[in-house]
Amino acid sequence: MAACDDRRKSEESLPRRTGLLDGFALCASSLCTLHCLGLPLLFALLPAFASRIDPGESFHLVMLALAVPTSLFALGQGWRRGGAPGPMLLGVAGLGLMAVGTLAATGAIAEATWTVAGSALLAGAHIRNWRRGR
Repeated sequence: MAACDDRRKSEESLPRRTGLLDGFALCASSLCTLHCLGLPLLFALLPAFASRIDPGESFHLVMLALAVPTSLFALGQGWRRGGAPGPMLLGVAGLGLMAVGTLAATGAIAEATWTVAGSALLAGAHIRNWRRGR
């Protein structure tokens, strides 16, 4: 009987953990979008500081490295819990676009376009996953 209670408590805490991961991933995706849209605007407004503010290419790699496992875990848990593959497929597409922007795009405009599109898809996937879990 105690094992059954322990398993029930564990299953009840899973949606909370997945919801927290979706929330974290949504915040990270939003910060990525703000970075991709805001930094070029900041550069245009403050050309004297542009070369000093740029975090470099490693920033994009670090953000992608954080987004991939966090998003795949959270969206995978949502799929396992809810049985609907839609958020997972949308999230994988978003991560793919972000990867293209980070690893293959040439030029600032192409990189920002791919990355913002991927970030928007990923954010939408986490929102759908979060709503399904409620």
